[in-house]
Formats: sequence, C-alpha cells, structure tokens
Amino acid sequence: MKKVISYIVLGFLSVQLLNSQALPVVAPAQGESVMIKGATIHTGKGEVIENGVITFRNGRITAVGKDGETAISRESHRVIDATGKHVYPGLIMTMSNLGLSEIGSVDVTQDSREHGTINPGVRTLVAYNTDSHAIPVVRSNGVLLAQVVPSGGLLSGTSSVMQLDAWNWEDAAYKTDNGVHLNWPRMSARAGRRSMYEMYMGEGATGGFESSFKELDKLFTDAAAYAELDKPERVNLRLEAIEGLFTGDQILFISPSDVQGILASVKFAREKGVKKLVLVNAGEDAFMVKDFIRENKIPVILSTVQAMPAHEHSDTRLPFKLAKMFMDEGITVGITFPSSDSGFNLPFAAGQAVAYGLTKEEALQMVSLNNAIILGIDDVTGSLEKGKDANILVSSGDLLDMMTNDVVHAFIQGRDIDLDNKHKMLYRRFQEKYKNGER
Repeated sequence: MKKVISYIVLGFLSVQLLNSQALPVVAPAQGESVMIKGATIHTGKGEVIENGVITFRNGRITAVGKDGETAISRESHRVIDATGKHVYPGLIMTMSNLGLSEIGSVDVTQDSREHGTINPGVRTLVAYNTDSHAIPVVRSNGVLLAQVVPSGGLLSGTSSVMQLDAWNWEDAAYKTDNGVHLNWPRMSARAGRRSMYEMYMGEGATGGFESSFKELDKLFTDAAAYAELDKPERVNLRLEAIEGLFTGDQILFISPSDVQGILASVKFAREKGVKKLVLVNAGEDAFMVKDFIRENKIPVILSTVQAMPAHEHSDTRLPFKLAKMFMDEGITVGITFPSSDSGFNLPFAAGQAVAYGLTKEEALQMVSLNNAIILGIDDVTGSLEKGKDANILVSSGDLLDMMTNDVVHAFIQGRDIDLDNKHKMLYRRFQEKYKNGER
C-alpha cells in the first residue's frame, strides 16, 4: 500500500513540476487583416508560387497568387515581408496520442485508453489536455492540427481533430468524434518465441478475439439498425457513438496486424455497411494486398517511414520507399509520426521519403492535404486556397529538411501563434549559463 501511495505522490509531483513551467499564451482571435508577401508559396496541392502573396482575414484565406499579379490593397493589411522564405499549409498529424500522454513512465499522465475490449463511448475529445508541454514543441516544427486517438482493446473509441493552440478542449475541437478505431487482431500465428508465448497464454493465432467478436458483430449490427431510426424511442449512447459509420458522418480507422487481418477487417466493415474506411499503420503487409486496397478505394496512413523493415528478407530501405510505391498504385497516402514525445519529426519523416522517389511537393501533400482528405476536413484545411482556414506556416528554410526547418510564423485560423516552447527555453537558459562561464 505504501508503494502504491508513493507512486501516486510521485506522479502528482511530476505533473505539478511540469505545470509549473511556463507555457506560451494562447493567441487571441485574428484582428487585422494580414498579408504575407515575397515568399515562395507551397500550396500543398503540388503548386509552387515564386514571389507569392497570401492574405487572410477573420481566420480565412482571402487571396493566394503571385505578387504583382494579384489585386490586393496593401494599405488595409498588416504586411509581413517574407522575401527569401517559404510559406506552407499547416501540417496535420494523424493517429496521435498528443495531449493524452505526457510522461511515459508516470501512469497518472497517461490517458489514452480505458479498461475493457469494446469501448464505443470513449471520447478522446474530453480527455485532451491543452496544457501538455509536448504541444508547443510539436507546433514549433509546423504541426498545427492533430487527430487525437484512443488506444487499447478491440474497439478503442472515437477520435477528434484538435487545433494546437487553445485554453481548453472545447476551444481546441476542430472536428469532433469523426473517427472510430478498430484494432483488428493478428489472424496468423507469429514465428519464434512470441508465438510460443501466445500459445502458453491461450491467445493462439486469433488471440482472445473469438470471444469478443460476437459482441463486436452485434454492436455493429445494432448500430446500423439504430442509424436508420429517425427518432429512437430509447436513446442508446453506445450505439449513438458509432452510428455515424453507417451514415457516412464517421470514418472507421482499422489497424490490422497482418495480411489476413486486412482482408477480414475490410470484409467485416463492408458487410456491416460502414461507408468510409482508412487503413492505418500500413506497411509491407498492406502493400502485398495493394490491389485489394485500391479496388476498395481505401486510403492508407504510413507511420513507419523511419523504421526497420518488417521482415528479415525485406529491402532495408523499403519503409522509406513505401509512400512512393502506394502513390504509384493510385492509393491515397498520408504520413504520420504519432508519438507525442517525438511528433515534431513529422515533417522530417515526409522529407525522408523524398530521397526515395517522392518529390518535395508530393511529400508535403502527404502531411497536409492528403491527411486532411483522410480525416474528412479537406474542405476547410490542408492546402492554401481561397476560402479555407488560414492555417499557415512561414519557414526561413525547407520545412521538410531537418537542417533548414525554421518556422518563424505560424497561424491557426488566422491567429498569430507563439512558437516558444520548453526546448527553446532550456536552450536559452543554458546558453546564457555557459556563456557566462558557469559550470
């Protein structure tokens, strides 16, 4: 008991220590109209505009074009001279635990999963912590939106898309409860010692899936029927949580472990009437059934660009090549770097794929517009177009290059975001210390 109390006290003190560190102040709503001129504009749709100009008012983009060829009155705008710099759409991180996980070794700072196997009513929206110190760090490298997802179990719950500068989760909500997450278990036996462990634990090739599948099957059948009712006599919160899967208002994000899991999970979802599917954690196994994925018009999310190959016989550089390989098959591809403590590497994961077949604009699209398409928010963000939200980055160098990435301005819905963070604060602190000869 004393040991448990000690862990709780340690966790509480750790959280208090984190919160005692200053966080950037949340930006107010956009006041004056803004013009960024003279930069190279990367629209996120493959188009590059040299010596470009972009304007936005009340949080929306009002014009994008070449400076001197776009009729805009400079007198009515706050002008930012970005000559020699680059302008990009804000990056979007999918499949993230940002705001749900702070310190990996402290349980009380982990809030991404609930007990149980099937949890349709779990909502990451209300658990999202806007005071997380990981958020400003991720934001400083260009990530302005994140899909915050639950984990664990067979059906983890629902995810929401959050904008990364807010006082509370209500203000942060960008697209609420639009994703449902299904973790399909391994359908084939593993090789080696892991297989022996699963057999010993009674998990086998399909794990404890069979006992849970009947409940999952019934839940989807009931939810599909519930979605057809205009006014149910009794409100059922479990069914309401996922009824959007059968009306097209929600997306089913499937995370299978092997080829058989991909085929079985997609077949299950289609038979139940799910309208929109996305395959996450796609890798070498997914590419083995690329024709099946293309025929079913399923987008894929790659989260293993900077990873080891899945199999001993695989090309050692295959993870870097997969983005180009899927794209060449006509499959919509998004790239993510989901961990909250290293999500700032998202632009560099995309940049890594440039050396293995993608152009820089294609790589940018996979972390901006393609991710917006996958999340169903491409009508308002993901690219720099008139009428879309002003989620905009200005970098003095190449955003996708670790050596030159230097975001000097960031705007979320037109709000000028403070790009300071704990890493920068510590850098300034110790730079000053050693400059003065301290040890």
